[in-house]
Amino acid sequence: MARCVRGGAPASAVLPLTVSCPAHAAETLPLAEAVTRLPVETESRDGYDRNAFRHWNTGDDPSDGCSTRNEVLLAEAVEPPAVGPGCRLSGGRWFSYYDQVWATSASGLDIDHMVPLAESWDSGASAWTAQRREAYANDQGADAGLVAVTARSNRSKADQDPAQWLPPATGVHCRYVAEWVATKLRWSLAADEAEVAALEKTAAGCPDQGVTYEPAS
Repeated sequence: MARCVRGGAPASAVLPLTVSCPAHAAETLPLAEAVTRLPVETESRDGYDRNAFRHWNTGDDPSDGCSTRNEVLLAEAVEPPAVGPGCRLSGGRWFSYYDQVWATSASGLDIDHMVPLAESWDSGASAWTAQRREAYANDQGADAGLVAVTARSNRSKADQDPAQWLPPATGVHCRYVAEWVATKLRWSLAADEAEVAALEKTAAGCPDQGVTYEPAS
């Protein structure tokens, strides 16, 4: 798989962020500077339909029989699950960094789009082709884009941006905001004024947090 493997222990949840695999086009910036790279625009949800983003598709490796969801679960497992026929996963262990919870069943996890599909639509994806929206919805080219977390934390977040929601574990706010900004920069998505204000506020308390991102092809 093209996806980098993220460390899964609780201590890793507060380490400086590395968002994507090293590549010649990758750029690293301090979080506060990265926030200034976001274009500021008014957002609109007019015409949004979740079905406009095809997911989960056959993933990075169609030959493995696993969907994007299961490929992400396999990549992020701290203790790998057994893989049965049809890519059925059993056993395994994961760490949900949003709420600092260990999970031992894949069925109890959601794969969160760091920037939710509705938010991406508001921020520029409404103008994309169906193919680009599918690529976004299944993006494993950067660690931050898709993340395995508890269903409870993901559903608490819903389609909210950082002006409205941050992870319940306050110690990971720097990481979370950096991953949010990295995802928007990777996909050239805009941010509204309230969102930028919230990002700037968090970034002010994260002087050592970096953002590494590679523009999506």
